[in-house]
Amino acid sequence: MTSFLFQLVSVFLLLAPLLASCQQLLQPVDCSAIYQQDKSKPSGVYTIYPAGERSAVEVYCDMASEGGRWTVFQRRMDGTVNFYRGWDQYKIGFGNAAGEYWLGENHIHYLTNNKKSELLVDMEDFEGKKVFARYSSFSVGAECDGFVLNVSGFINGGAGDSLTGHNGMKFTTFDKDQDTWHGNCARSFLGAFWYNGCHYANPNGVYHWGADSTLFAVGVNWFHWKGHNYSLKTISMKVRPVL
Repeated sequence: MTSFLFQLVSVFLLLAPLLASCQQLLQPVDCSAIYQQDKSKPSGVYTIYPAGERSAVEVYCDMASEGGRWTVFQRRMDGTVNFYRGWDQYKIGFGNAAGEYWLGENHIHYLTNNKKSELLVDMEDFEGKKVFARYSSFSVGAECDGFVLNVSGFINGGAGDSLTGHNGMKFTTFDKDQDTWHGNCARSFLGAFWYNGCHYANPNGVYHWGADSTLFAVGVNWFHWKGHNYSLKTISMKVRPVL
């Protein structure tokens, strides 16, 4: 009996690394992995593990737009979440994956680190018109380098290109100024983004309703579609690996 138990324990110890490896393989790193596991999965909220088994986070997976498999890392839709926040919150993320949220710079970095990824930005105005901008290459660097944005390969879906001008920029919040302007773009335009000096896109700006010139360029703006004084009804930024 003792010999049998010893053999059983030995087999378990031999299999344990394999079982752990299998378990890890079942933990999807992004929405593309969820799609590959089951291509019938609908769009909705799922749990992913961008940096391994201890990095569980809920995201909205877009399985329909432009071929699906998109991991949504930013979404505005109704103004229920305050996006005027500091560096620490933008680093780890905030909001609710079923509604408005920011996934977190750390997670976005892990999603795009060491793999070629593409970006889709979907948006809608208050008149019901929908457009998009797509970029064939997208990544975000590590925190030690300021979460630098790398984006290129613009494909026009009616929105125009308001993001290439932010390429190479570090991320700026009201309490961490990394833009090229003499002031703090986040403070002046009430958002947080990869500001240059300052912006053509302000997706994390103040949510308000359509055209409003009361305060210049503080809304949810995409300049090359609606200008600086029109705040969009919805915008979502989503990423997927290039297969």
